[in-house]
Amino acid sequence: MTGNRLSKVLKIALLGVIAIAVFGFVVMRLWNWLMPALFSLHPVTFWQALGLLVLGKILFGGFRGGHSRRGWRGRIRERWQHMTPEEREKFRAGIGHRCGAFSQQGTEAKL
Repeated sequence: MTGNRLSKVLKIALLGVIAIAVFGFVVMRLWNWLMPALFSLHPVTFWQALGLLVLGKILFGGFRGGHSRRGWRGRIRERWQHMTPEEREKFRAGIGHRCGAFSQQGTEAKL
């Protein structure tokens, strides 16, 4: 059974390396196609393109822990469950004022 697990890990690692190489190649080609013509910048190498990918991940994606599978609806549902009835009424009033009136029954059913 461990041999099967090892082969799966190796396949996943190989696919990861291939994906990184493809993304780096695509970034390099796009940069070298667009940036020198548009902004008179120098072409980049494959390794510089990988560096741009990492820099973009740091600046725009961050390195947060695993992403929650709940999404925004799950977070709102969790907050709703922890609210007191007074807080819920205040929330409804605020949403109704901003977004137009909506029924209390519909809100209770959704949340």
